[in-house]
Amino acid sequence: MKWPVVEVESIKASERNALVGGPFGSDLTSKSYVEDGVPVIRGNNLPDHTAFHDGDFVFVSDEKALSLSANTAGPRDLVFTQRGTLGQVGLIPDLPNYPRYVISQSQMKLTVNASKAEPRFVYYYFRLPTTVETIKSHVSSSGVPHINLGVLRRFKIPLPPLKDQRRIVEVAAAYDDLMENNRRRMALLEESARLLYREWFVHLRFPGHEPTRHINGVPQGWALKPLEEVAEFRLGKMLDEKKNRGEPLPYLANVNVRWGEFDLTNLREMRFEEHELETFGLKFGDIVMCEGGEPGRCAIWKEQMPGMMFQKAIHRIRCREDMEPEYLYQSLRHQAETGHFATLFTGATIKHFPREKLAKVTVVVPPKRLLDLFTSFARPIETQLAHLEAANKRARDARDLLLPRLMSGEIEV
Repeated sequence: MKWPVVEVESIKASERNALVGGPFGSDLTSKSYVEDGVPVIRGNNLPDHTAFHDGDFVFVSDEKALSLSANTAGPRDLVFTQRGTLGQVGLIPDLPNYPRYVISQSQMKLTVNASKAEPRFVYYYFRLPTTVETIKSHVSSSGVPHINLGVLRRFKIPLPPLKDQRRIVEVAAAYDDLMENNRRRMALLEESARLLYREWFVHLRFPGHEPTRHINGVPQGWALKPLEEVAEFRLGKMLDEKKNRGEPLPYLANVNVRWGEFDLTNLREMRFEEHELETFGLKFGDIVMCEGGEPGRCAIWKEQMPGMMFQKAIHRIRCREDMEPEYLYQSLRHQAETGHFATLFTGATIKHFPREKLAKVTVVVPPKRLLDLFTSFARPIETQLAHLEAANKRARDARDLLLPRLMSGEIEV
């Protein structure tokens, strides 16, 4: 069955400002931000892995929010990125953490007419990879990639009867619930490894710590070594479409690296020649770290996809003999999260962590017996994390394969 196709304009609510862009630039600047108040929705609140990240906000005062009343959003509203990372869309939940939000200059808001469309159906449609590509095809070619409110108004969407929309949402939500449960399990596993690392190697309450003397700030028998002594590291390949040769292969960029995991939903490809496969390829156990964006953000590569390469904005850190990736990863992550790397960053506005600065990082190296004992706890955790990541990828792929066929009416619900 083929569903009718309508423009987004036709499914907006009848109330004023049901379909609006963000404030004018001068109406909302960093000078408007205060310690607490009404939260401002930005791109970081529209992540790929969930409908809405209801935290990590900047705020404006109640008075400022009142002056921006046309640009406010609330429960069940959709928020779209207008410039920057195009294709981002979020759905404010039924019971959000705040009663109202202000959208940033880079966002657009849609309040859906609930008698015509189910907001979650609209959300899922705009999350489809095919829809994202269509949105990107409308990008303005000048300056920062962006679309405008006119594009969103005229954007076409299939519109089944409401009962069918809700059935389709139920199917999609089942996959999302499975992935969310897996993410919660992953978070608990990661936290258990971090807690053990901090207990043994930060608070120094490791097995047998009681009779140990401390010399130069570390227990006797431990060592302080520069990173280059315990690992080799290098930056990835520069993206240059005119010069790059070889076969197109997927590669990791900053946007794909999260704390402790990888987002493989929007991978790009670059050409690599045969002799570059080892130089710029990833192996199981490599630590992948962001050089820019959020310098120091890192995760362990666990062969989530074969043949993965990495781009110049990424450091690949590979352990030398007698060092274990699980321990080194926790050490580097702890230093990154506690600000120990900050003095090594370059750049006044956009921070970078160049290779020569990374070489100056110091790693505390415990005795091998303690390193092996920690690895015996941490490695099974990383293995479980790999299984859960793989399960989420299968669920996401299945959802994204099924949803377009349901939404187009190709498969009956």
